[in-house]
Amino acid sequence: MQGFARAVFAALLFALLSTDSEASAAPSFTVFESGQVRPLALSPNGKFLFAVNTPDNRLEIFHVESSGLVHRASVPVGLEPVAVAARGDDEVWVVNHLSDSVSIVKLGLGGYHGTVVRTLLVGDEPRDIVFAGPGRRRAFITAAHRGQNVPFDPKLTTPGVGRADVWVFDAENLGASLGGIPVNILTLFSDTPRALAVTPDGSRVYAAAFHSGNRTTVLHEFQVPDGGEAKGGVPGPNTNFQGIPAPEVGLIVKFDGQNWVDVLNRSWNDEVRFSLPDKDVFVIDAMASPPKQVAGASGSYSGVGTILFNMAVNPVNGKVYVSNTEARNDLRFEGPGTFAGTSLRGHLHESRITVLSGSAVAPRHLNKHINYNACCAPLPNAENEKSLAQPLGMAVSSNGATLYVAAFGSSKVGVYATAALEANTFVPSTTNQIPLSGGGPTGMVLDEARGRMYVLTRFDNAISIVNTVTRQEIAHLRMYNPEPPSVVEGRRFLYDARHSSSHGDSSCASCHIFGDFDSLAWDLGNPDGTVADNPSPMVPPLPGRGTDPTFGFNPDFHPMKGPMSTQSLRGMANHGPMHWRADRTGGQEEPNAQPNEGSFDEAAAFKKFNPAFMDLLGRSAQLTPAEMQKFTDFILQVAYPPNPVRNLDNSLTPSQQAGRDFFFNVTLAPQGTCETCHRLDPTANPGEGPAAGFFGADGRTSFDPGPQFFKVPHLRNMYQKVGMFGAGFAFGFLGEDPFMGDQVRGLGFNHDGTIPDLFRFSSGFDQNALNPDGLPNTPQSAKGKRDMEEFMLAFDSNLAPIVGQQVTLTAANHLVVAPRISLLKARADAGECELVAKGRIALLEVGYLYQGGGKFAGDRQAQAPLHDAVLRTLVIASGGVLTYTCVPLGSGERIGIDRDLDGFLDGDERAAGSNPADPTSTP
Repeated sequence: MQGFARAVFAALLFALLSTDSEASAAPSFTVFESGQVRPLALSPNGKFLFAVNTPDNRLEIFHVESSGLVHRASVPVGLEPVAVAARGDDEVWVVNHLSDSVSIVKLGLGGYHGTVVRTLLVGDEPRDIVFAGPGRRRAFITAAHRGQNVPFDPKLTTPGVGRADVWVFDAENLGASLGGIPVNILTLFSDTPRALAVTPDGSRVYAAAFHSGNRTTVLHEFQVPDGGEAKGGVPGPNTNFQGIPAPEVGLIVKFDGQNWVDVLNRSWNDEVRFSLPDKDVFVIDAMASPPKQVAGASGSYSGVGTILFNMAVNPVNGKVYVSNTEARNDLRFEGPGTFAGTSLRGHLHESRITVLSGSAVAPRHLNKHINYNACCAPLPNAENEKSLAQPLGMAVSSNGATLYVAAFGSSKVGVYATAALEANTFVPSTTNQIPLSGGGPTGMVLDEARGRMYVLTRFDNAISIVNTVTRQEIAHLRMYNPEPPSVVEGRRFLYDARHSSSHGDSSCASCHIFGDFDSLAWDLGNPDGTVADNPSPMVPPLPGRGTDPTFGFNPDFHPMKGPMSTQSLRGMANHGPMHWRADRTGGQEEPNAQPNEGSFDEAAAFKKFNPAFMDLLGRSAQLTPAEMQKFTDFILQVAYPPNPVRNLDNSLTPSQQAGRDFFFNVTLAPQGTCETCHRLDPTANPGEGPAAGFFGADGRTSFDPGPQFFKVPHLRNMYQKVGMFGAGFAFGFLGEDPFMGDQVRGLGFNHDGTIPDLFRFSSGFDQNALNPDGLPNTPQSAKGKRDMEEFMLAFDSNLAPIVGQQVTLTAANHLVVAPRISLLKARADAGECELVAKGRIALLEVGYLYQGGGKFAGDRQAQAPLHDAVLRTLVIASGGVLTYTCVPLGSGERIGIDRDLDGFLDGDERAAGSNPADPTSTP
């Protein structure tokens, strides 16, 4: 066998050295829009800068020189890398958001190449990493409390369970199992986590929730008396300006420390059946064995912010800075506010840095210069120029005196004297801001020895070099970007607050965080608006477009719609009109046919959001048609990730399968089965490419007995909404819940987030029985709905569960990883992904794309396809290393064997003094 391996290896070596890779046609690209958390890191000796290249699934290595940055190597890692940390001068750890993994990269001599030597498998959508503990040998990684790689039951249907995990690995003893053996997995009582920070001595780690919330929830319309404010119901006004009565709706309430109150400060304590402790930032003892959360009140902080982005620790005084935004969703209405006398227009959120010191929590509004009583000045204006929006990454000078903040939505870096920030005496000024040419800064590192700062700008996937003395950008280096021009050109319209709002502090991404949602509900009705016609096709069809004949409700769109949870901007293509009520629609008359006609024209529907730039963000005018077209072209490409609950082989558990059968076959409501409305057909509209298929919705509106008509929602993200339990109202045949105690979220399911779980939701439609006597909620019926809950949490998505999953093969672990490689091959054979393999055989960088039938095509024309067994033998015999990754369909050739480096560092970058990719670096 060894002789055979040597012979094949010699032939392979000749092929690799004799020819270049074969050119290919432009591949497809899947847009995930993952938010970068820690995109840059310096090696401890200061000689190398490491940067995550999120769209290209690579770690970029730059040599730091007096003249600037020189690119040395591009290392394939997992899908959507969002964070990087250097453990030493030659070892780098990369967090791969979509692959649920961490790549450990070893640098070659001089940094001219790097190789993934181990892949750790962690929970769903990991985001950040730091090293702390004894000798800083422990790696701390944040991840959601779910995923196919977790060694525990996440208990998605159990109340009072934390949904934020921190995985801890001993970097010097990773374990021999498939994905590594963690020292501990800490579960924190919050929703999905994001940022980490560590004290200078490595003894404490701070972990922050991402969607930490602001102690708001929504009362169901059943809990609010009918008849408006005069009868103790929803605060007025209760009509629009024309005097047309608004529908009965729910009510947003907020816990003020003692009571649940509405906008009129009325108490609703008796109606809320749970509590929100609002634990935002957690303190972890990194020295303990194993690491654990600090006990008692000192183990967490509350009231830090609504959306927490990043953290930094002052190395001198130990204070923690948390970049965040605070939502004002406890207030109401969009539009000019003429009739109601109040509106959120131009003041939805506040961008902040919150200072944690001892037990104190001190929020600092970064834009305190804004006059929110004035609105909608034309752009540009002086107030807008001073604003900083959506603060993300931060860096503190070694003397603790200066804090640098990446203002993602303003394309600037804010510079603050830490003493002034802590005392809240700073004055917003453009003199304390550094404009960046690339746009969308996500994070930075300081190179104090050279008086520089390196900043990653996500809009153009580049690195800005800033002189920290003159506070000027002195160079700008673009990394290779496989994204199509429509994505690059359209992205800024989601995030750019300077362009989106008069005040310069808000954008669509203020609520739609990185294209997703904010886990909040908003009452964004407009009392100054008019009732609009509803042209959407309904299921079952209604005769004409008038009042429905059964319950007497009007299907048209009243402008005062009540609280509704923020919807994601992911996966909107191929799913028809938009908004919960489908009131953003391109169709006004027949025909209405899928795909892309009438009400099902998603591009036309999305363009109907243009008025929100004035009515909500406070811009003086809508975007131009050309700008809105670019925004539309971009956003309709953003995709949902694979479902993290479903088995990696795409199979269903017995309970999930029983739930699927119930979903398709049992009639619960007059409309029919659940699938009658929530259509599931992954093969629908195959011509739509990656957007093909229906995943719980086909664009039609639901005919449900309620005061408003709603579009049937898709079901791809139900697992994201777990964590609020406790209903103070009877729904279907279920009574009120008792007090349920502490919960991690204030919002659950349904358009307003008032329904705690999917079992209660489905019970509301249980109109008939499964047994002959016609009684509802029999044990048989309850079991079926519980099973269906399990199925909906594992619901189909556009991408199969295997997409993104990976494993690294070496001579030492080939027996352990063999079953996982076989699984990846089997799912590729089933057409669910394309399988690539990247790494080194001996000293040669190699790349392969699985062709099916057990064979891999290499990245050199002269190399014949290799059988899987032969390829594995070569890796083992040569002491090589190969990482296998399942990637989205259409992207395998680009990721696996053909990465064109034209324009990697070109044009203005060369003029700025930087160099193109080093010729010794293999593409």
